[in-house]
Amino acid sequence: MTDTPDRPVEELVALLTRAERLSVRRLRAALEEAGCSADAWRVMALLADGRGHGMTAMAEHVVLPPPTLTRLVDQLTDDGVVHRTVDPLDRRRILVHLTPRGRQLWQRLDQRVRGAWPELPGGGDEELLAALLRRLVAALEGAPATAPSRGANGR
Repeated sequence: MTDTPDRPVEELVALLTRAERLSVRRLRAALEEAGCSADAWRVMALLADGRGHGMTAMAEHVVLPPPTLTRLVDQLTDDGVVHRTVDPLDRRRILVHLTPRGRQLWQRLDQRVRGAWPELPGGGDEELLAALLRRLVAALEGAPATAPSRGANGR
């Protein structure tokens, strides 16, 4: 890819798109043998903290529409990977947790994914990259969907 200092937004979008596609391809390959989808892995990754999560927070975290997430959680429940409980603080909410079997599956999958994930050169760059991506996501979530109008000079 050529360096395009006069088009940083286009380059950034292209690099993010390529990194996302390559990451998902590697993730799917690591999970394929276990018969686990990337979406199911993301759900289990969230639930691995042991706190239990509501469906709305899960949908936001795993970036799935609520109906799709509900079908996925139903399937994971049928497979004995997760279970639902009533939130003790708000009886109207349902929390989703990993079962003991789900926790064992998660640990095996996590090892597979970590083994398939390349380490970035320079040591510690993963934390820097994660921090930068969090800042970008926060900025994009707070930014208007359309570009702001520019001054008379086009900048």
